[in-house]
This record gives sequence, structure tokens and C-alpha cells, in this order.
Amino acid sequence: MAKYNDAVCRLCRREGMKLYLKGEKCYSPKCILEKRPYPPGKGSDRGGRRAKASDYGIRLREKQKARRIYGVMEKQFRRYFDMASREKGLTGENLLRLLERRLDNVVYRLGFASSRREARQLVSHGHFLINGRSTNVPSYLVKVGDEIKVKEKSKDIEPIQRGLSYERNVPSWLELDGDALTGKVLDFPKREDIDIDINEQMIVEFYSR
Repeated sequence: MAKYNDAVCRLCRREGMKLYLKGEKCYSPKCILEKRPYPPGKGSDRGGRRAKASDYGIRLREKQKARRIYGVMEKQFRRYFDMASREKGLTGENLLRLLERRLDNVVYRLGFASSRREARQLVSHGHFLINGRSTNVPSYLVKVGDEIKVKEKSKDIEPIQRGLSYERNVPSWLELDGDALTGKVLDFPKREDIDIDINEQMIVEFYSR
């Protein structure tokens, strides 16, 4: 399974926004974006003139931003786009809904992890049950009625307890039982439920060029 193993803080600097890839550090003054709010690279902090981004460059950055927020590699992201284009409705919104339905994202949304990156690791290590069955597939797409539960032996592990310590609004398409550490999928997410700063139409235009 391919995954990004380089420094993740560089990704936030490149996109010019917090992608919340490192959990606890992102919520603290230690966040690198607070100290270096400019893109990585030699001379990027010198305040020199930068070339104006082309239409292609703007659309590319929007695609890269979405891909990095959800922790998806290029080949897999393109597959999601192809799936979205075959569904009824707006392709861009369909794409975001598919990404939101990933199990690692749902674990993050429910507050069981402090970042999607950490949620992916927790799922891969088998700390969750889906409808009573163990799964270790972060890309599993949840369905309406699915129940996501923290395994009994995993309830007290530090990453899950740390994730629960942050105040995070659970979206309306999910339901959380904080005492039982169980979540349920009530509906598929709508665009207004997805609180990330992404212009999905630019992603559609990028792949349609």
C-alpha cells in the first residue's frame, strides 16, 4: 500500500493552510505554519516576486490540497474521480462525498484520532470494528447504517484518548455514542456537511482539461 513518508509539515506550507496532518502539533503554537507561513524551497522566505500562477497551476494546487487533506495518493485519487464522474449529480461534490466516506476519515470525524493520518494508522492496526467485524482497510467506504466501534481492548490506548480530548463537531451525517465509543452512519454526507476549504469545481476542470 503506497503512502507518503516525507515531512508532512512541508505540505501545509506548500498549500498555505493547515491540513491537520500531525494532530496535536497542528493545534499548538509549535505548528510550523505559524513560524514559516511561506512555501518551502530556497529563497521562498525572502519576499521576492513570484511568478503569477497559471490557470493550470491554480487547478493543480486545488487537486493537491484535497489529495493531501485526505491522505490519498495520485492513482487512488484519480480512481475516486472516475467513480464520482459515473455517479448522478455534480462530479466535484460526488468526489468529496466519496473521500468523506473513507473509514479513516470517518474515524477522524468521530473524534477517535487527532488527524486523518493517525486515523489511517489506527485502522491499519485493527483497532476498529465495522458492524461487529474487524477491519484494517482505511479506504473502506462506509454505508448508511454502518456502525463503527472502537475495540474493547483499544479504548484506553493513548492515540484514541488524545483524539477524544479535542473538541470537534461531529457532522450531522454521523452519530457518536461517546460512552460506548461507537459511531453510526446516519446518511451520506452533503456538501454543506464538508467543512474543508476546497473548490471542487477546479478539480473537475483539472481532470477535464
